[in-house]
Amino acid sequence: MIVEQRIYTMHPGTIGNYVKAYAAEGLAIQKPILGRLVGYYTTEFGPLNQVIHMWAYESFEERAERRAKLFAQQNWLDYLAKVRPFIATQESKLLMPADFTKVRWEE
Repeated sequence: MIVEQRIYTMHPGTIGNYVKAYAAEGLAIQKPILGRLVGYYTTEFGPLNQVIHMWAYESFEERAERRAKLFAQQNWLDYLAKVRPFIATQESKLLMPADFTKVRWEE
């Protein structure tokens, strides 16, 4: 199992619009394809204006396969065009859980 952590830093004043658009449209497109949402968060302290979400995968290959399917969906590409103006920077980390860690997600 691996976990991908994605961090989007939003332009100041746009995080509410981004989260609202994701809740209304993005999640319904993304979740059936990516599958295992570990969590979706916004920051309150430290670096501000950030959205952080994590997705679990059985392997790096599964991640690549699922993301390729996501980007083959025209509705996902249309959604990205709507929210891209809110995003200042993006970061992605691949997290490897320690042997004693059980990764949990909502089904």
